[in-house]
Amino acid sequence: MQLLVYYMILLGSSYVISTYGPHQRAQMTGDILLGGLFPIHFGVASKDQDLAARPESTQCVRFNFRGFRWLQAMIFAVDEINNSSTLLPNITLGYRIFDTCNTVSKALEATLSFVAQNKIDSLNLDEFCNCTDHIPSTIAVVGAAGSAVSTAVANLLGLFYIPQISYASSSRLLSNKNQYKSFMRTIPTDEYQATAMADIIEYFQWNWVIAVASDDDYGRPGIEKFEKEMEERDICIHLNELISQYFEDHEIKALADRIENSTAKVIVVFASGPDIEPLIKEMVRRNITDRTWLASEAWASSSLIAKPEYLDVVAGTIGFALRAGHIPSFREFLQQVHPKKDSHNEFVREFWEETFNCYLEDSPRLQESENGSTSFRPLCTGEEDITSVETPYLDYTHHRIAYNVYVAVYSIAQALQDILTCTPGNGLFANNSCADIKKMEAWQVLKQLRHLNYTNSMGEKMHFDENADLEANYTLINWHRSAEDGSVVFEEVGYYNIHVKKGAKLFIDRTKILWNGYSSEVPFSNCSEDCEPGTRKGIIDSMPTCCFECTECSDGEYSNHKDASVCTKCPNNSWSNGNHTFCFLKEIEFLSWTEPFGIALAICAVLGVVLTAFVMGVFIRFRNTPIVKATNRELSYVLLFSLICCFSSSLIFIGEPQDWTCRLRQPAFGISFVLCISCILVKTNRVLLVFEAKIPTSLHRKWWGLNLQFLLVFLCTFVQVMICVVWLYNAPPSSYKNHDIDEIIFITCNEGSVMALGFLIGYTCLLAAICFFFAFKSRKLPENFTEAKFITFSMLIFFIVWISFIPAYFSTYGKFVSAVEVIAILASSFGMLACIFFNKVYIILFKPSRNTIEEVRCSTAAHAFKVAAKATLKHSTASRKKSSSIGGSSASTPSSSISLKTNGNDSETTSGKHKPRVSFGNGTVTLSLSFEESRRSSLM
Repeated sequence: MQLLVYYMILLGSSYVISTYGPHQRAQMTGDILLGGLFPIHFGVASKDQDLAARPESTQCVRFNFRGFRWLQAMIFAVDEINNSSTLLPNITLGYRIFDTCNTVSKALEATLSFVAQNKIDSLNLDEFCNCTDHIPSTIAVVGAAGSAVSTAVANLLGLFYIPQISYASSSRLLSNKNQYKSFMRTIPTDEYQATAMADIIEYFQWNWVIAVASDDDYGRPGIEKFEKEMEERDICIHLNELISQYFEDHEIKALADRIENSTAKVIVVFASGPDIEPLIKEMVRRNITDRTWLASEAWASSSLIAKPEYLDVVAGTIGFALRAGHIPSFREFLQQVHPKKDSHNEFVREFWEETFNCYLEDSPRLQESENGSTSFRPLCTGEEDITSVETPYLDYTHHRIAYNVYVAVYSIAQALQDILTCTPGNGLFANNSCADIKKMEAWQVLKQLRHLNYTNSMGEKMHFDENADLEANYTLINWHRSAEDGSVVFEEVGYYNIHVKKGAKLFIDRTKILWNGYSSEVPFSNCSEDCEPGTRKGIIDSMPTCCFECTECSDGEYSNHKDASVCTKCPNNSWSNGNHTFCFLKEIEFLSWTEPFGIALAICAVLGVVLTAFVMGVFIRFRNTPIVKATNRELSYVLLFSLICCFSSSLIFIGEPQDWTCRLRQPAFGISFVLCISCILVKTNRVLLVFEAKIPTSLHRKWWGLNLQFLLVFLCTFVQVMICVVWLYNAPPSSYKNHDIDEIIFITCNEGSVMALGFLIGYTCLLAAICFFFAFKSRKLPENFTEAKFITFSMLIFFIVWISFIPAYFSTYGKFVSAVEVIAILASSFGMLACIFFNKVYIILFKPSRNTIEEVRCSTAAHAFKVAAKATLKHSTASRKKSSSIGGSSASTPSSSISLKTNGNDSETTSGKHKPRVSFGNGTVTLSLSFEESRRSSLM
């Protein structure tokens, strides 16, 4: 690359030495020479070169008043430094400033003169040309403006380490110091601007935008960074387009069609004014006024776009403007411009002609006008007043780019001052040496600039970071229409501070913003309508994530803000309201003492306790009556006590479950019921064995003594106690909050082990089945001795209740589980109480005539007679069948009659004994039963 440049230098040395770049320039000699590159024109004329003759240099068109003001800022800064007695004393700065025409080719043409002069100084070319009258080397270049132009210039200047300080090139690619070694700038990089744009879009809650970028090294990297930032925020770009000032008309119209048909209302533009102008013109022609523009700093305050005729389309634009700086006396300097005074600045003549729409006498454009190639203009008088016209050149309300130019020139001067004041041993070069300002080279100035750190006249600290960028912030401006003349007014509405913590970088005063020039309502630019609270965004197939449908939150979930991506699940103790916009605390439910159902069950349990206690009181009061004695009063007392425990155990199931109540209620219920059924089983079995024994011997009396009866009751109950102990030890029940039910938290008992509960109930049912068997078998015994029929009924009730309980228990939930078990306990308890004891209480209290010894004896005699008669009849029948089979007799069987004679003549009473007589046709059987009180008592 360097050899190629050398070859170009040698080929064009005569031209370079005589002209040193393009003819039109601003130039002033000095001890040290600075270069400058400014866009004095917006572009070049489009001309087809058919190469039939020697190609002519392209002509720059459309004068850029702002670019000319930036050039004036450099001249003003150089003049100020030259007039300073403290900064670079006795050293004069000169400059050579060229017009880039906002194109790479013109910029390289000018840059080549900077590089060529430096190489002429470093090469011995006297044998090839006369180089004794050449001007000093350019030790630094201020420029260029556009990033694409600066990129090309930086590639060339970087080969020779000539420092380049740009005032308006913000492309993040230029921060690559490996590729652009000598590039520096006084404008922040687009790395921050792209992030700031994404933050603004997120701030206004837009998620559907159009991105337009210039097709160059400024627009492409900027929009690429912007896309990444948007992806991180889940914001969609509907259209992503490239644009250029050199697009054909049909390309501009096609782009305008896509924008017009898009549902996105916000357009983000990374481009310069000349690049975006053709699109703005087409939008104005179509009168598309419902779009909001977000402008990068390259055109946020461009005079090319900020025109009254464009305001219907671009009014309300939010733009990024660079920090404004104050340049003392610069306003007066701008007003003093005049063609006769500024002979060193050849751009002043064209500026004057464009400002006052006239031609100077010796202007080459006057000759073109006379030839008819340009429009006619009058001659300039030279007496025109620059302050009397409206021109962007005098728009000095906010110096932004001009201030960056001013800072760039002063930064170079300060680096030269550091070289001038350097003392040996404290320098930046080999062995801490210093550079000689009289023999200084460009690379030494570059070294000094990289270590620059000073405070300017405004009190601002200046230093370049590791990427050779100056730290800076952005001002947000809003394009308003002036009420006076309809011109564009840039209203400051906020700022973006790069160096504060995330979340505090962006500040916007929304009250100052006018959207589309008149509205204070933030425009809507979303793919889908906002989802209201209580809904969430649902994905639509084959559509971007920003396009969604609103789906109602599920029960138990909520969203309390618009456009929720997901619904938040309510905490376990809460549930969502009907609109799913918030969660309310669930109602806590259990079988309470205060609710009607709990009160009813408690009353039934207390009633059962009272009734059982009443029955026990009756039995104690009439304990010596035959019926009480006949029912084995001691076991009856235990049975009644166990029923009281059964009724009482149901009360533990009512109320808020606690760990201790959960561990107490099932064992209390199980043990109480087993104690109750054990008493019934022992009573029933004892009477059955006695009455079915052929001879009630003393062995029976001993075997079924009172102590053994209680021992059997204890053993049966002990088995249940052991089941409960093992259960409580291995898997103790505990209270449990069940959150599975919507809107309600049920506080229940976790039984710990369903198997243990099954064993407890199963054992109880086993005893009840055995009891039922014996009761059914003894159902025909004398009613006064046993309640066989009623015990049978009570056991049937017990089985019906607890067989029904099993499916009911597993099919219910919450407090109803406890209620089902309470109902089962009460039903079975009332069944046993009523069936076993109510008939006896009725006889004791209301039929005392049946509660006598005679009634008991009569009942017993009748039962004995029935048994004896049945046995005799069976024996007689068997004998006749045997006799008939042996004798072959075919005589008919004689009739028989049975009579019981109990009158005084046919019976005799001896020592308190009754001897009923049973007569058959051929004989008499006499049965003798003794009802001695003492013997009956011992048996019963």
